[in-house]
Amino acid sequence: MLPAYIEKTTPNPASNRAPWFVNTAPSYAGVFLWIAFYQTLAQGTIDRASLGLCLLALALAGALSYALFYYVPGMLGMKTGLPLYVVGSSTFGTAGGYLMPGLLMGLLQLGWFAVGTFYSTKFILSAVGSSAGPGSMEFAIVAVLWGYIMAYIGVKGIQYVAKASLFLNLIPLLMILFVFFKNFSGMALHKPATDDSMGAFLTILQTVIGFFATAGAAGVDFGMNSRDENDVKMGGLTGIALAIVIAGGLPILSVAGARALDPTITSYSYDAVIGAQGGFLASAMFILFAVASITPACFCAFIAGNSFSTMIPGVPRMSSTMAGVTVAIVLAITGVAANLAAVFSIVGASFGPICGAMVADYFLSGKEWSGPRQGINWAGYGAWAAGFAVGIQTSYQPAVVYSFFVGLIVYTVLAKAGLQPAVVAPVKAKAAGR
Repeated sequence: MLPAYIEKTTPNPASNRAPWFVNTAPSYAGVFLWIAFYQTLAQGTIDRASLGLCLLALALAGALSYALFYYVPGMLGMKTGLPLYVVGSSTFGTAGGYLMPGLLMGLLQLGWFAVGTFYSTKFILSAVGSSAGPGSMEFAIVAVLWGYIMAYIGVKGIQYVAKASLFLNLIPLLMILFVFFKNFSGMALHKPATDDSMGAFLTILQTVIGFFATAGAAGVDFGMNSRDENDVKMGGLTGIALAIVIAGGLPILSVAGARALDPTITSYSYDAVIGAQGGFLASAMFILFAVASITPACFCAFIAGNSFSTMIPGVPRMSSTMAGVTVAIVLAITGVAANLAAVFSIVGASFGPICGAMVADYFLSGKEWSGPRQGINWAGYGAWAAGFAVGIQTSYQPAVVYSFFVGLIVYTVLAKAGLQPAVVAPVKAKAAGR
């Protein structure tokens, strides 16, 4: 018998779908406008290479994110109208799909929720002139309040957040533009402290694609709202490839310009540039960046809750969400969530091979969704294990890209060796609308 998470899911009908500029593009752009993306993007990059080379790296990272990590998941979602956890049952099996991508997506969303809670708490305290950091009572109180309120909204009121998301996305965009133009005159004065152009180039690729990895796999969920292939392509090219260059490029240029104009700025983090604005302006910007983080925080909680309630239906959605969020809040309070490089590496290592395996499965199935496969698809699990082992290492970058190709190659080899279980044909017919 089919698991309930597959049997009870029906394809999204054509009548519910919309153009790329209504859903896919603005939703993905909002992901990159979240300050967690560009907060530390200038560190280890503009201090080692020219600004032009860093922008070129961002453009390549956007192209790779689109072509390798998003396009096939987006096409699978568009063709089937089914969500990721059902589509993934082909690559990992009906039983294997419980863990990957099912529960794993939920667990990694808690990691992002922890990151968002950390920075929102930090910005709120900075806005009121407090220097309290992780581990302090002030930090803990704000983090707990922020975390549980966002989680509750994510479970009970996500539809209202979705309606306000476009407006909330404008807040960080306008502030990014403001900071960029304010520091524009200093950008030409920027000079790298050291000469390690290749290291900076590869760091940007690893950081950007590692950040994007889970959102790439979630292209299935975005694709199920697309009408045709053109919506998939245009939504990705604008919401991912173009958005990465804008939301990543303007902040690193701003950091470079601000440091050149103000020698007292010693950090390469974006919040240091915000703080340098001083007085009421800095406080207002910190508060606005916290407000702009409401959308990603609520969506992280929503996706995590959806994952847990779908895969563990015996536990109430609110209970599983709050239990997971509690762990995320602890990670924020202790400061563990502040290590963005580690978060990006773990996310990339986890979902790089998942995306690679899904791409291999897609092409082996004639550019279609094969349908769920019985039990555990060991080709998928073997591909993930090999890809994760490569992706988690830090000696050779960009590890997330290598993990993708390892996942793709290993899945292809194992599938051709006969390690793919049989397809559950009735669900394939149902998903195809026959």
